[in-house]
Amino acid sequence: MADRTDGYVTDIGYTHGYYPELNPVRMRLALLNAGVAVPEISTACELGFGQGLSINIHAAASGTRWYGTDFIAEHAAFARQLAAASGAAIDLYEDSFEDFASRTDLPPFDHIGLHGVWSWVSDRNRTMIVDFIRRKLKPGGVLYVGYNTLPGRAAFAPVRHLLAEHANRGEAGSRGIVERIDDAIAFSDRLLATDPEYVRDNPLILDRFKVLRKSDRHYLAHEFFNRDWVPMHFATLAQWLEPAMVSYICSADFTDHIDALKLTEAQRNLLGEIDDPVFRQTARDFILNQTFRQDYWIRNARKLSDPERAEALRRTRVIATTDRPDLPFKLRAALALNKASPGMAAYDPILELLADHQVRSLGEIEQAVGHKGISLTQIVEAVTLIASCNHVAMAQDEAATARARPCTDKFNAHAIASAYAGDDVDQLASPVTGGGIPVKRTQQLFLSALRQGRTEPDDWARDAAKILAAESDAADLGAEARAFATDTLPTLRALQVV
Repeated sequence: MADRTDGYVTDIGYTHGYYPELNPVRMRLALLNAGVAVPEISTACELGFGQGLSINIHAAASGTRWYGTDFIAEHAAFARQLAAASGAAIDLYEDSFEDFASRTDLPPFDHIGLHGVWSWVSDRNRTMIVDFIRRKLKPGGVLYVGYNTLPGRAAFAPVRHLLAEHANRGEAGSRGIVERIDDAIAFSDRLLATDPEYVRDNPLILDRFKVLRKSDRHYLAHEFFNRDWVPMHFATLAQWLEPAMVSYICSADFTDHIDALKLTEAQRNLLGEIDDPVFRQTARDFILNQTFRQDYWIRNARKLSDPERAEALRRTRVIATTDRPDLPFKLRAALALNKASPGMAAYDPILELLADHQVRSLGEIEQAVGHKGISLTQIVEAVTLIASCNHVAMAQDEAATARARPCTDKFNAHAIASAYAGDDVDQLASPVTGGGIPVKRTQQLFLSALRQGRTEPDDWARDAAKILAAESDAADLGAEARAFATDTLPTLRALQVV
């Protein structure tokens, strides 16, 4: 009888991660940047949804009907609990990829996404995933794949192999996965300390191992300790996806849309000479030593004319998602030094305009700042870069927001109530953005107190202190609560999270 796990770690749950790249509302800007038409996403599917936070938020916060599977029982149970709380349109299964792909009750999909799992499953499962995409993705439909990439992962591969071999050796089988991971890390630490030639040739490995040593064991178990761990060149993934009849469109990472910030002039010029889109990405990954890719692919993509693209961009709506939308110092410095960019002269007026947390279309921004000589192209670049820092997000129209609000209210109420027990869910759902907004546990406890009628931040802090006990200093909680009331709470209200 075949092993249903197919070498995948199942005796420990994955982290409660949220992946905004799966959000159909968010993908609009990336696809329009690439010059292709954005399909209407009415049905969507996530393969390997983990704890189900992303699929539940995206189902609750939009009109899209979601389907998904994850064959780990603990994951499916948690995801169904979230779905029951929100009442969103979502169908969750506990099937293997093989069983899910053979179902006859699934509709065709406008969007299929998988984050991470492509790198952790067997070739047999990858073949079934590709066939599923071939059969179930609609013409014009969008595929999202997030996966470990070469060449950036190449140097670390021997360390991962060492860890997995130690954890899975014969006498280790009777012990729990966390204990085996700890032992594997301890052994590898001792081995690396002997100054092996491998470390001399790859000195950065020590820094990467330090990060790994401190990482959540739930994350490590699923990232590095499955039987299969296959970082892949972009060209290899493209070959895998050929039977699915999809074409690469663009990166889901907004920073990849602004080459001037990542690439030198010489590198940009060299890549500009490459006509083959697959080889261009291969060369780009080599330049950047890429470790993880997040890509959108489309079946039968429709290219937009320049006027069509400009008009679609002008209709695209955005909203600030932080109390003070800004750019990190390093990005400001890079813009100041970058002769190919208009610099902060184009960014500051846009940041100032967005600071009131009102939803605006890019066309409305163009009208507001056009007198300063800021073009639509510059606005799109600025908004893309600000979005890459998670200070701005794409926004739905008012009708879609209103339809989603009842489900997001119920999802958020459930998440806030659950904050008393732990910090598993650190995202709340926004019907405005169609996606998740980070709200950490202490802030959720403040919201819980507010929901119970306590209006003073100091009262919120006292309530939170009772729950957190020795975890937080009471004075620090008071200061945090007051800052939350002044800065964060108005933003959450604008995003209709509360």
